[in-house]
Amino acid sequence: MARAPVARRAAPAVAVLRVLGAVLLLGIAVIHGYLWQQGYRGIDVIGPAFLLDTALAVGGAVLVLVAPRRWLPAVAAAGALLAAGTLGALLVSTTVGLFGFVESTAAQLWWESFWVEAAATVVLAALAVLARPPRR
Repeated sequence: MARAPVARRAAPAVAVLRVLGAVLLLGIAVIHGYLWQQGYRGIDVIGPAFLLDTALAVGGAVLVLVAPRRWLPAVAAAGALLAAGTLGALLVSTTVGLFGFVESTAAQLWWESFWVEAAATVVLAALAVLARPPRR
């Protein structure tokens, strides 16, 4: 019996990663939207960045769910870059500061943010790789 093409064997994993990636992007959006409402909106540059991150993460989640299969690798890669950039900003703001703002690991939802952003980066990067069309 012939083996199923790689794309067909990867289909269940792609479906699971699609949903998980979208949920993680929504998690990023919820955390940043909540923190923006709780007072981060009053911080120069950081406040607008939190609001932008919220909007981009919601849009990314929708795109990950509805993108046609041929666009999925690019959409997932963009989502992974968004999550990685958000994670990078969190780490920079916690260590050396970002735009004059220094965060602390004791801040509200810091650890939740860290894990959701790290997981989103990994899941969406894996999705970008698995969703690639097979080589001819």
